Amino acid sequence: MYISKKKLFYPVQERLRKYLHYYDRETKLPVLYEDLLHYSDSYPYFDKKSNDTLWESVIYDQHMQQELKEGLTMIYALLKTDGDMTVMEHLYVSRIDYCTFGNSNPFRVQIMNQLNDNYDYFYVKRADASRIYGLELEHILSPSRINYLVDGDSLIEEHIAGIPGDVFIKDFVERPTTNKVRLAKEFVKFNERCFVRLLGDMRAYNYVVDITPDFEDEQYRVRPIDFDQQTYEGKKTMYLPQFFKDNNVIVELVLQLLKPDVVKQYQNEERTLMFRRLRAARYRLKDLIDCMRNDVISTPEKIEQLKQELAKHHKQDEFLKCQNMGDLVRLHLKTILTKAPKVKQA
Repeated sequence: MYISKKKLFYPVQERLRKYLHYYDRETKLPVLYEDLLHYSDSYPYFDKKSNDTLWESVIYDQHMQQELKEGLTMIYALLKTDGDMTVMEHLYVSRIDYCTFGNSNPFRVQIMNQLNDNYDYFYVKRADASRIYGLELEHILSPSRINYLVDGDSLIEEHIAGIPGDVFIKDFVERPTTNKVRLAKEFVKFNERCFVRLLGDMRAYNYVVDITPDFEDEQYRVRPIDFDQQTYEGKKTMYLPQFFKDNNVIVELVLQLLKPDVVKQYQNEERTLMFRRLRAARYRLKDLIDCMRNDVISTPEKIEQLKQELAKHHKQDEFLKCQNMGDLVRLHLKTILTKAPKVKQA
């Protein structure tokens, strides 16, 4: 499957910025992405198994370090407590890492609690319109809420906890305690969520698996962590995680353990749940889609390809009238979710 080597960045236009301000996503930040680029040295960051993570821990000159760390701690307070520093006095920045691969080249900031050595992360990235649309659609239509902030060309994202998909497939799928039927069910639902809202490039390292112990077994939830490819590519299969070879192990579980009518049942369940979320936030979603329809977040060639493929998939020529990716998202949601049947969950 072809994937663009380097996705184009799309700036945040005035209409989207007004949306972000109205829904409390925009705020003044004490540290911006460009400030973090002025590091003086770096060294490779290795995981607990001594594997190179392709992240680099960065070091700043003494005169910058204290100011940056105070500002980053304030950002964490803005993200978690709306800027209330009275409950943040025991926190400090213990490490700043820089990602040397991928589209967004983010910084990852580790916040440490000096009372118990517990830690958390957040990310500082370049603000890209595609990614922001992806974050908002995830917040509105998925089972999970997303917390982020924007200031100018800087984007702050909270850490999404979970086991990276590639690590989960390698080390967790074959555990004796893994409930493979439940895992297969969740992957079907995740696949459906991505396709319905047109989130692309869900290769194994672009999502995490959250394991929740239940009173008799385990439950799983698959959550995307990379939203750069929100409604960007032209190929329909880019929006279906089942077609990425990284996910073949779990796809095989689905084929082995779930009958076609059961897969269809789980797809219908997820569509019904998404439709309920859509109804609950229909005015916010309309505002977001209106921004998308007046924005540029892909190329004319990719828009043309996707509308042709969706028209063929849905057997509806109405898709051929779409002028941009916002039009396609709107019609795609309308076509799939308004037909969502009522089903009982199991």
